Amino acid sequence: MAPSILHNSALDRDAVWQARVDLAACFRMCDRLGLHEGICNHLSAMVPGSDELFLVNPYGWGFGEVTASRLLVCDFAGNVVAGVGVPEVTAFHIHARLHLRLPRARAAFHTHMPNATALAMLDGPPLAWAGQTALKFWGRIVVDDDYNGLAHDTAEGDRIAASMGDADVAFMRNHGIMVLGRSIAAAWDDLYYLERAAEVQVKALSTGRPLRPIDPAIARIAAAQMREGDPESARLHLESVKRLLMRYEPEFAH
Repeated sequence: MAPSILHNSALDRDAVWQARVDLAACFRMCDRLGLHEGICNHLSAMVPGSDELFLVNPYGWGFGEVTASRLLVCDFAGNVVAGVGVPEVTAFHIHARLHLRLPRARAAFHTHMPNATALAMLDGPPLAWAGQTALKFWGRIVVDDDYNGLAHDTAEGDRIAASMGDADVAFMRNHGIMVLGRSIAAAWDDLYYLERAAEVQVKALSTGRPLRPIDPAIARIAAAQMREGDPESARLHLESVKRLLMRYEPEFAH
């Protein structure tokens, strides 16, 4: 094993366990909110202290079954360094390449959550900038128009990574959503609010009445205001999620 990769004993550090708990909490809340799809979606996060190992869910387990200890540690070559099982093949080819190609992506959340995915299936820009929540993503999204089927090789993973550019969120046309974060909390916060923004837009469109977009000058100001408080808000949001889960599903942290 390369010297730059953490020795297995380092995987027992407190920071690594906390990352496991945080990521497991995201899986469980995604399950509670219906943001997952069977056993086919995946969330990953880099192992604290490493630039070559990442946590990801094992294939065959639903989001509502994920626990902190059940998460796998994988390297970019496809080896399972810690844990029982293997990652789903598309999870590995997408997430390994994202983390390898985009070091800023300390967390990468890929789901087929219904409302945001519905917008990814439509022609034109996915967000209409007509609701305040959507402005959280002003200037932060990209649309990946090149759906190529399942990601069964590293080439497709590299293509998806390249398509992200400097964006934090990708609407993957005809497919789903990818959210990148500099922390697990940041990725969770964006994933949650992206689906909420998409949900209210879908509801508004369902009335058959035209949307009323926000003036771009105001949208830019509001987006900047949101970004100022995002890191702390995201941290507190995830802490709230963990408190709720400790009440109703405490096994997630085991």
